[in-house]
Amino acid sequence: MDRTARIYVAGHRGLVGAAITRNLRAAGCQNLLARTHSELDLTDQPAVRRFFSTEKPDYVVLAAAKVGGIYANDTYPADFIYENLMIEANVIHAAFANGVKRLLFLGSSCIYPRAAAQPMREDALLTGTLEPTNEPYAIAKIAGIKLCESYNRQHGTDFRSLMPTNLYGPGDNFHPQNSHVIPALVRRFHEAKQEGAPRVVVWGSGTPKREFLFVDDLADAAAFVLGLRKSDYDAATTPMLSHINVGTGEDCSIADLADKVRTVVGYPGEIQFDSTKPDGTRRKLMDTSRLNRLGWRSRTSLDEGLRRTYRWYLDHGDAPAADHR
Repeated sequence: MDRTARIYVAGHRGLVGAAITRNLRAAGCQNLLARTHSELDLTDQPAVRRFFSTEKPDYVVLAAAKVGGIYANDTYPADFIYENLMIEANVIHAAFANGVKRLLFLGSSCIYPRAAAQPMREDALLTGTLEPTNEPYAIAKIAGIKLCESYNRQHGTDFRSLMPTNLYGPGDNFHPQNSHVIPALVRRFHEAKQEGAPRVVVWGSGTPKREFLFVDDLADAAAFVLGLRKSDYDAATTPMLSHINVGTGEDCSIADLADKVRTVVGYPGEIQFDSTKPDGTRRKLMDTSRLNRLGWRSRTSLDEGLRRTYRWYLDHGDAPAADHR
C-alpha cells in the first residue's frame, strides 16, 4: 500500500482498532482517518454517507462493533444484532459508493457452529447451529462477511474479511463482570495478591481448551492481509468463502492459563476450580493454515503476551473500556 493513502480505521479506540492504528502508524502510514462514536455514529446512514463523500478514504479497516461478554450478549440480543448490522451495512455500502480501493472487515470466531470440528476451518461456516448465547452477534458478523462477498461478486470491489480467535492485550476491558477470561483472571489474581487472599476461585473444571491471540499480532495480520495483492488474496479464497482465520494455531486449558496468569502476576496463593459453574464448549481452536500458506504466523507467545498485558493493567488499572464503535 501507498503509505500516503488515506486509511479510515473504524473503531480506532477499541482493543482491535487501537492496535491496528498503532501498527499502521509504526509502518509510516501518514494519513489515518478516525472518528469517535460521538463524532460519527456508524448506525446513522446519512452521517456515514457524508463522512465518506467528504473524506474519500482510499482504504477502510472495519474494526467497529458493539461488543460484550456472555451476559451482555444474552441480555441485549436486539441491540447486538441491530447495531452491528447497521454499522456493517452503512460502512460497506459507503465504501463501495465512494470508490474505496480496499476494505478489511474484522469478524469473530463465534461465526462457526458450536459443534464445529476442531480446529475450525473456514469452510465450517454455515454448516451447523451457532452458540445460543451470542447467536445475534454471530449472525451480524456472518452478514458482514456476506456483504463483502456480495459487493465483490456484483460490483468487483476488493473487500476482505479476517476472523480472529480470542483476543487479549493492551486496551482490554478489565471490568469485574463484563470482561473476557484473560483480563478477568489478571484482575482477580492482582486483587487477590494485594489483599493477601489465600486462594482464587476460577469458574468451571479448568479442563476446556481455548486459543488466545495477542492483539498486536492480530494488528500485524490485519496489515498483512490488507496489503496483499488482490491476485494473492483471491487465489487463497473463493468468491463465496472469502474470509480468512487468524490465530496462533495452539490452545491451552483454562487450568494452564490460570497458572500462567498467577505466575505473571506473582500471586503466591492457590487456584480453586468451581466445577458447579459451566465449562462451555470443550475446545475452540482456529485452523490458520490458509493464512499461514500466505506467509503470516503469530509471533507473540502466550507467556510474553500475558506479561505485556499485565504491565499495561498496572499502568492503567481500571481505565474505562474503550468504545469499539
